[in-house]
Amino acid sequence: MSPIRVFLVDDHPIVRKGLRELLAEQRDIEVVGEAGNGQEALSAVSVLKPDVVVVDIALPDISGIEVLRSMERRIPAVILSVYDGRQFVAQALRAGALAYVLKESALHDLVAAVRAAAAGQRYLSPKLSPTAIEEYELSRAGRAAELDPYEALTPRERQVLHLVAEGLTTREISARLGISRKTVDTHRVNGMRKLDLHSAVEVTRYLQRRGLRP
Repeated sequence: MSPIRVFLVDDHPIVRKGLRELLAEQRDIEVVGEAGNGQEALSAVSVLKPDVVVVDIALPDISGIEVLRSMERRIPAVILSVYDGRQFVAQALRAGALAYVLKESALHDLVAAVRAAAAGQRYLSPKLSPTAIEEYELSRAGRAAELDPYEALTPRERQVLHLVAEGLTTREISARLGISRKTVDTHRVNGMRKLDLHSAVEVTRYLQRRGLRP
């Protein structure tokens, strides 16, 4: 049987090295690549097409949750994070993550999560399981009753708004995403209109309330 091909996304090189060494010890797992930010991950994943993506929530450009939302095709994903808040877990599950592992958890939890995700099964750190599933189910019920404006954003609008929240200028966002300044402005205006936001400060606060920024 072919090994599970894993791609790692974390902005700390030492953390990535530790994860890579841990997973390399497993005969049924192979690390095929890694990235230190979301945009780099999206580019590499589209080429490498791994079986599972392990991604941290807190990345320097876009969040790990936005990485999942922006992938060209749905790939089984494991969120690895220090954040144990129910809103973070619910957001990750809604974005398509199959597993959510706390960095404080035992290392074997990550291995179990990777294997579960590769098999299409859900895995949550034991500390999270009871409350996280409840929050996720409640949020799904709420979405069925009322459309969430954030869900109406296009992947590019989300990317632009996250970079706006980081304080990047139109020129910097244009260079980061490889699109024109006019296109950046269009996505920014459309995204803020859909969310009824009127400034970069409001965008930042909105994303924080949703648990998409620490």
